[in-house]
Amino acid sequence: MADKLIVHHLNNSRSQRVLWVLEELEVPYEIKFYQRGPDLRAPKELLDVHPLGRVPIITDGDVTLAESGAIIQYLINKYGNGRATPPKEGELVDLYFTHFSEGSLMPLLVNRFVFSLVPTQAPFFLRPLLRPIFSAIDGRIVAGPLNACLKSVEDALEKSSTGWFAGGPNPTMADYMMSFGLEAAAVRAPDLIGQKTKAWVERIHERPAFKRGIEKGGKENYEYA
Repeated sequence: MADKLIVHHLNNSRSQRVLWVLEELEVPYEIKFYQRGPDLRAPKELLDVHPLGRVPIITDGDVTLAESGAIIQYLINKYGNGRATPPKEGELVDLYFTHFSEGSLMPLLVNRFVFSLVPTQAPFFLRPLLRPIFSAIDGRIVAGPLNACLKSVEDALEKSSTGWFAGGPNPTMADYMMSFGLEAAAVRAPDLIGQKTKAWVERIHERPAFKRGIEKGGKENYEYA
């Protein structure tokens, strides 16, 4: 029997959406767990798996692959059997939000996280000074574009007759890729997400496959996003 696919899984990371895909596609896999250090960085052991030392990473036979987008596309192409294929009329939406997730949404959420983190890492006597400064920076640089991004998500979901981005009966690559960012947005920008977006997040949380991924990989803390 061929070796099971291995997911190199770091707590509080984009690994969780890979587990969701694997569960939806019913692909047998094993998880190798890693934990962040006190500095929130991935452990150096990951460098033995991939030269970037970042997760998610999968090992599937002779294939070792990093980058969650590449991994999800690989899994869908190899194991999907049509289960994550968007309907013809939803192909462009699926393509767009697949890339929007990391190209537009996540950079803004990461900036918000960094701007909130920096004051907490400063000497205690500087924190009261730095908090309003970085809050103001967030307001000028992040808040407007993030609001626009999340409004475009809400508008897209408003147009979907099924609640999935591509408008098909099942989640597609856009849904898998958007999951981490929208869960993070629910934590870091709850006032900016609309009702359709909240319903979408609730829908994925109710998927049996998503629940199995959480049970195996552990609940994520999206404060890290």
